[in-house]
Amino acid sequence: MRAVIQRVKEAEVKVDGKTIGKISKGLLVLLAIHQDDTEDKIEKTATKIINLRIFGDKDEKMNLSVKDVGGEILVVSQFTLYGDTSRGNRPSFIESARPEKAIPYYKKFVEKIKDSGPKTATGEFGAMMDVNLVNDGPVTIIIDA
Repeated sequence: MRAVIQRVKEAEVKVDGKTIGKISKGLLVLLAIHQDDTEDKIEKTATKIINLRIFGDKDEKMNLSVKDVGGEILVVSQFTLYGDTSRGNRPSFIESARPEKAIPYYKKFVEKIKDSGPKTATGEFGAMMDVNLVNDGPVTIIIDA
């Protein structure tokens, strides 16, 4: 499982010009499921993201989590995070999980995030999406579980 987390002032995802997910201050999570992932990685990755201390405290030190600041989370599936370009210029995505596995894992991940408290929005699995964001910092963290 691979996640790219961006601290944002706001973010939204659109499909066919229609907004389907939108958040204010919080985290945009681009999530890819690997073909060899096991369900325990869902819990591990979601917990790590919820508790990731990348928001500034009163001294502007990164000591606060998205929960601590009352932030929101937008989760967008992105199988291209496992794009392999080691053998040329056209990425291979064979390491990404097939939809039969990726969709239930993605849904379980989103449910884990929701159950943790923050307001949570999502994209649409498998759709062509437009993702708009205002990066805060910028702060971008990559998690490989």
